[in-house]
Amino acid sequence: MLQRVARKPAREPLPAAAPASASSATATPPLTAREVVASHREEDTGELFGITELCREFGITLRTIRFYEDKGLLAPRRVNGTRVYTRRDRARLALILRSKDIGASLADIKHYLDLYGKHGEGRVQQLKWVLGKTDAAIVNLEQKRSHIEATLAELRLINTEVRKQLEAR
Repeated sequence: MLQRVARKPAREPLPAAAPASASSATATPPLTAREVVASHREEDTGELFGITELCREFGITLRTIRFYEDKGLLAPRRVNGTRVYTRRDRARLALILRSKDIGASLADIKHYLDLYGKHGEGRVQQLKWVLGKTDAAIVNLEQKRSHIEATLAELRLINTEVRKQLEAR
């Protein structure tokens, strides 16, 4: 079928049905963004991947990859009707999955990927857009954390008061 060229060993895929808390103890941690980018800057640009190979590597289903294709996030080449993915497609898939893990919408992911351009000419725009998005997400999460901490404090007060009333009886 497809021949691979000087391939690094794939990281172990995450179990498909395992909950996030259980998988972190047994699976290898996901690659960082820097590791993904660095692995695709190598000179070995002739490397091609089949859909099954990418599914195994990233621990996803064929249907997931086809879904991302339907949404315009991936656009593999076809050789005799078979999907063939380049290193660029593989890098895009890694970014898609990592973005989904941190809660990005498919529309945001598509916008981010489209900013890049054919040859990386939109990289500065990408970085500025990500900076704005992450700043907003950090503010939002910090507000949620503050609210959670206030709610926990209130619940602890209620809990303490109820315990005192029960002990008094």
